[in-house]
Amino acid sequence: MPFEGVVCVLKPPGLTSSDVVVDVRRIFHEKRVGHTGTLDPAAAGVLPVCIGRATRLFDYLVDKKKRYLAEIRFGLATDTEDAYGAVTERTECDISQERLEAVLPSFIGEQLQVPPIYSSLNVNGVKMYKLARRGEVTSPVEERKRLITVSRMELVEKLEKNSFLIDIECSKGTYVRTLCRDIGKRLGAAAYMPFLLRTASGSFTLDSAHTIAELKALGEQGVLESVLVPMDEAAAHIPALRLNALSAKQKRLLVNGASIPLDACPLGEIHRLYLDDVFMGLCVRDGGGLHITVWLGPEEMQAK
Repeated sequence: MPFEGVVCVLKPPGLTSSDVVVDVRRIFHEKRVGHTGTLDPAAAGVLPVCIGRATRLFDYLVDKKKRYLAEIRFGLATDTEDAYGAVTERTECDISQERLEAVLPSFIGEQLQVPPIYSSLNVNGVKMYKLARRGEVTSPVEERKRLITVSRMELVEKLEKNSFLIDIECSKGTYVRTLCRDIGKRLGAAAYMPFLLRTASGSFTLDSAHTIAELKALGEQGVLESVLVPMDEAAAHIPALRLNALSAKQKRLLVNGASIPLDACPLGEIHRLYLDDVFMGLCVRDGGGLHITVWLGPEEMQAK
């Protein structure tokens, strides 16, 4: 049987998220592999990776909240807004813990963020980091600003003069290094992000994460199944709909993509569907009735 499910990878600094996908593809011998949210090469931490038919869940997993531990350091700014870029500004400052704690609450909530120039966002069909490397983009592009949400931002500890560790929970698409840049601006000082660790992505946390080396070892032992999160568990944030009294005809219609009249759930709301306690995939009820939108059930059932 092919592998399918979600594995939580502990990405190390230096690897791109695409590098991790390539490694997972080789370890699990599965072509259908994709991650649920890019981590910058310099960052480390939780990277959920979908394997096999679980890649069909991408749109339902990628929007979940992310949580990070980030170091913010004042007195210096770089063009990449992290420790890997060229220095663009220096300021003399001595930021106190009290001053930092006073401004952090102002960054909580919905806000428009202007992404860094070294990002994978497109400008006229070209990724911005490529334009930045060619010197064609030298400052953040206001037209690329987008709405983000920060639900938590707390000071964890002061590491040394002008250097602090902060705990951040935010929406998909948030650039934490840009938050650090903007915090510095609010305090009248240059700032950048030397360190970033993603501690959670949705329900996936560091406690359940595995290094690439650990996955290789488990593959050699033939026990990779032990680290795969089943597809319905990976989508546990989606409410469940359990139907245990359908007729054989109704079941046949559902598993073959047809709709059935049913008032068991609200219109337009995605649910995990279980028929007689067997997970079938994701379903929705619309004007035509209840139907399966993402089939993840036993393949032999749909073939009948």
